[in-house]
Amino acid sequence: MIVLQKMNGERFVLNHNQIEYIELIPESKIVMMNRDYYIVKDTVEEIIHKIAEYNAKVQDIRREISINDFRV
Repeated sequence: MIVLQKMNGERFVLNHNQIEYIELIPESKIVMMNRDYYIVKDTVEEIIHKIAEYNAKVQDIRREISINDFRV
């Protein structure tokens, strides 16, 4: 989930896994898989950075969780 800002300044959290595509009109129009859309202040570069940052955090959490099997 990433935090974005609508044109009126309202912040909201978006499930980035449901994004189908982003249009540049010149604002960023995020079109979801269900055809709903959000027009946001964030640039495409910022959105991509937030998604990459979130995915990196998820990967780090996975690496920290390890299963030790002490059975012989």
